[in-house]
Amino acid sequence: MIKLVATAALAAAASLAAAQTAPEMAAQPAGGPVKGASYVVDPTHTFVMYEMGHYGTTTNRGRFSTKDGTIKIDGSGKGGKIDITMDISSINTGVDLLNRHVLSRDFLNVAEFPVARFVADKIDFSGDKVTEVDGALTLMGQTKPIKLKANRFGCYLSPLIKRQVCGGDFEATVARSDWGITWGIPFGFEDRVRLLVQVEAVNITGGS
Repeated sequence: MIKLVATAALAAAASLAAAQTAPEMAAQPAGGPVKGASYVVDPTHTFVMYEMGHYGTTTNRGRFSTKDGTIKIDGSGKGGKIDITMDISSINTGVDLLNRHVLSRDFLNVAEFPVARFVADKIDFSGDKVTEVDGALTLMGQTKPIKLKANRFGCYLSPLIKRQVCGGDFEATVARSDWGITWGIPFGFEDRVRLLVQVEAVNITGGS
């Protein structure tokens, strides 16, 4: 039942967003995440971007999409669990040749590892705002801890689907070599990678 509600909510959001043109329809603030609620990640508003320097000059950037995900807030409203699956094959750097290289065995080896997964069971709050998430990222078949810090966070009542939506911008800096991605490090491609994560999730259990 939850899965059907989630699918319907996301389908409605996509359909109405495409058709919506009236500027007077504004989202209304909706406090923080609801205690004990379940949220489904909206893949049309949830992406991961990365930044990696090379040769001490410019920064290589790319983005990949999410496939699906759930967020569950515990009964206290001050913790919860997150489980999000990312579609590594969707990566886009804006340059076709670079896309092919990043997807190859030199980097993400998408033929063998087409998805990545982020799982967390610790969500930190300040008031009704999420401030930090401690979890683990599984990439290239290896699972390593990662901490996401919130740069912004909020919830609103969507005028399109009449449900509460919560989300924010998060970031973390990791060493790609921790996941066995080492191509180019000896000759100028940095090991340090900045991850910029935007996520929105729809409350599928009611409340606001």
